[in-house]
Amino acid sequence: MGATAVVCYDLAMQKPLVAVVSFPGNNCEVESLRAIKDSGMDAIFFRWNDDRTKLKNVDGYFIPGGFSYEDRGRSGMVAARDPLMQFLHEEAAAGKTIIGNCNGAQILIESGLIPLDTGLAMSLARNAVKQNGDFSAPGFLSEWVWIKPSCTADRCATSNWEGTMHLPIAHGEGRFITTDPEVISELKKNNQIAFQYCSEDGVVSEDPAVAPNGSILAIAGICNPAGNVVALMPHPERTPLGKPYFDSLKKWIEKGRSPVTKHAWRKSSWKLPDRAPSGTEIFIDTIIVNNEERTVEQAARRVLPNLKLKQWKYFSLTSKKPEELLGDLAVFNPNKERAFIRQGSSVTRWSADEQKGVPVTTPVFAGTLLLRKDLPETSPDESGICYMVQNISDTDLQKRALLEIFANPHASTLERIF
Repeated sequence: MGATAVVCYDLAMQKPLVAVVSFPGNNCEVESLRAIKDSGMDAIFFRWNDDRTKLKNVDGYFIPGGFSYEDRGRSGMVAARDPLMQFLHEEAAAGKTIIGNCNGAQILIESGLIPLDTGLAMSLARNAVKQNGDFSAPGFLSEWVWIKPSCTADRCATSNWEGTMHLPIAHGEGRFITTDPEVISELKKNNQIAFQYCSEDGVVSEDPAVAPNGSILAIAGICNPAGNVVALMPHPERTPLGKPYFDSLKKWIEKGRSPVTKHAWRKSSWKLPDRAPSGTEIFIDTIIVNNEERTVEQAARRVLPNLKLKQWKYFSLTSKKPEELLGDLAVFNPNKERAFIRQGSSVTRWSADEQKGVPVTTPVFAGTLLLRKDLPETSPDESGICYMVQNISDTDLQKRALLEIFANPHASTLERIF
């Protein structure tokens, strides 16, 4: 921040130019373009697969909200592994500004661009709040919240404003969380907790009435060590009340940019545990084409090109009988799904007509089974997503880049089941 800038502006001649980067499924491009322009900058719209020569004169990037790739796998996971993100890593290292709001924030976290420049150090996990010692999942949140800057005005690209700001949120996965306590210590030490949820008069609180998604330390947004990359969950682009956020971005860009020294950070270890069969397990398969299954497979093939994947919904029953779970249309639709029941080494296929499991004549499971369970559990019955993976070796199962496609270790567990 104190280095000599390599780009300066003649304010009478040139406005900062920001590219709004859109992946398939993003849906906040129009209001993002408008907010950028309303703060005196120029903006261009850039699709993820456009010619990158269009970005030659860009000063910064804005990744908007929405549901990139329909949140398949988890929010931001697929877009974060698009080749364009490697380019944005290089642009961030050159000192250019990159802002991600809502789904854009999820993409930045998943890409490792934030919070510590490299590696998956946090998650924007599904909303979950703790009250009286128990967790509950409020689901998708669409409401208004208050936030305030938690850092100094010049600490990051969008923090140069005072007071509180009233903004809408719209997300199902917006809870800043990490399983590595050293990450939080590092964020505090570097003053990277840029924005927090607060009351109207500016009192920060983790109370669900103030921070409704359960975010640790009531975090609403963070920056990278250099301050030129910012991830924020609320939507300042959706209201005129958010204009100071974009005014700050303009001031930051006009100061000029300097190459960024990468922040050294070690990756925490992650061991894949084994899980033996226990009790009654339900595996639900989609008969029609499963778009999420195919998309996750394509993401995994960036690491392991010959991998084949099948996805199941998974339940391990303790409080219900199979007929109770499979009789719930919200869980199982026999018109487009089929279910298998495993008890020890015995596997049967559920017959909705006969209301019982019937013998199967061919093997159901042919591959490595990986179970992802999102935390915290909010139901007495374990549930998750099971990936049946073929053309994968034990050595491949030690590749963190591959495992991180199936689960974010800061929000989920991942086990190999037999």
